[in-house]
Amino acid sequence: MIFWLLILITIFSVVMALRRNKTFFLFVPFLSIFLYFLVEILMVPAPFFDTVKFIFSLS
Repeated sequence: MIFWLLILITIFSVVMALRRNKTFFLFVPFLSIFLYFLVEILMVPAPFFDTVKFIFSLS
């Protein structure tokens, strides 16, 4: 479900960027992926910084 939502956001952003000649719309997909990543981290019941340390310490 989330995958298709991100695909739709990307398609919409590219179309709007081409129609209105504004590069801001090309930033929207990256912003939505970052916000999704942040929400998923916040949903973990552990403290925020411990979760971030754990994610980046995985090898």
